[in-house]
Amino acid sequence: MQPQAGEARVAIAHEWLVRYAGSERVVEQLLAAFPGSPLLTTLLRPDAVPPALAAAEPSLLQRLPGATRHHEWLLPLMPLAWRRRAPLDGIDAVISSSHACAKAVRLAPGVAHVCYCHTPMRYAWDFAAEAGRFPALLRPVAAAGMTWFRRWDRATAASVTRFVANSTAVAGRIRRSYGRDAEVVFPPVRTDFFTPDGAAGGGDFLYVGRLVAYKRADLVVEAFAGLPERLLVVGDGPMRASLEERATGNVAFLREVDDVELRRLYRTSRALVYPAEEDFGIVMAEAQACGLPVIGAARGGAVDVVEHERSGWLLQRQDVAELRRAIRRAAAEDLDRAAIAADAQRFAADRFRRELRRIVREVVESVAA
Repeated sequence: MQPQAGEARVAIAHEWLVRYAGSERVVEQLLAAFPGSPLLTTLLRPDAVPPALAAAEPSLLQRLPGATRHHEWLLPLMPLAWRRRAPLDGIDAVISSSHACAKAVRLAPGVAHVCYCHTPMRYAWDFAAEAGRFPALLRPVAAAGMTWFRRWDRATAASVTRFVANSTAVAGRIRRSYGRDAEVVFPPVRTDFFTPDGAAGGGDFLYVGRLVAYKRADLVVEAFAGLPERLLVVGDGPMRASLEERATGNVAFLREVDDVELRRLYRTSRALVYPAEEDFGIVMAEAQACGLPVIGAARGGAVDVVEHERSGWLLQRQDVAELRRAIRRAAAEDLDRAAIAADAQRFAADRFRRELRRIVREVVESVAA
């Protein structure tokens, strides 16, 4: 499908396509907003993503053995991979979906650049929190290299015509890292699928997410020890075995569930317990689209998603005592689930597509003026 007459001709650049998660769903909606747009990436696993994403054009890194299994090890080569591509021409604008290097996509003169920024590169700006993603022997070298990456990352921000952030927290990071303002456009949530069904929601408490350190599933499991309420943990990851060993009898574990089952859990649970600090937090927005209150941290994306004491409860500290107090409140208080679901329409995918089309139109006009 090609752009209609009068519409901007757009290309889309995304970091890598080796799994199907939140940022990949953003790219899907960008393709829906700008049909026929070419999609560029560094690495591609066609079997791991939907067909629209599997049609992406990977970089020269694709030829390296094992590259798609260990994409983060190749981070030092990604600036070069974007640099070696020919400059994009024959288009009016490029949209980079960036949390590492994609905003370094090369442009021909006169091409506008909208960066939908999931976050400035965490490896460079907060390496201590990300060091666990690298093999232990490589961490000292990686940490030293991040000094260069910070300079490079700030320099490539100059090619961006307009930054768009997925949350107010990320807009703040963009300002601190690049000295640039960013418009906030929340990422798309399938509010046409994740819907309430009128259930009272008096069931168990729910945690949904990968079982990795920063998601703080350990804090959730510990908080339920000694409480009468039950917790259902949905997700998998390297911390699973240790969490199962520590969990008390009122905590049950599931691995990944399909979307239909996940929607049922959102509809019937008492509250989602999710104390992680996220850039945005798609899980929280999906839960709220089903009318489910959320217990979240008063930082990161949760500040945009959760309205304290109206659509959930925000924790000022990520500790067991405060989390237990919030769980007890959620067990005792009934929030208006219909109002929660109605508020979640601000995350709808059609709203995302509409906002990005408006921004691209404005930026193309500003560059042409």
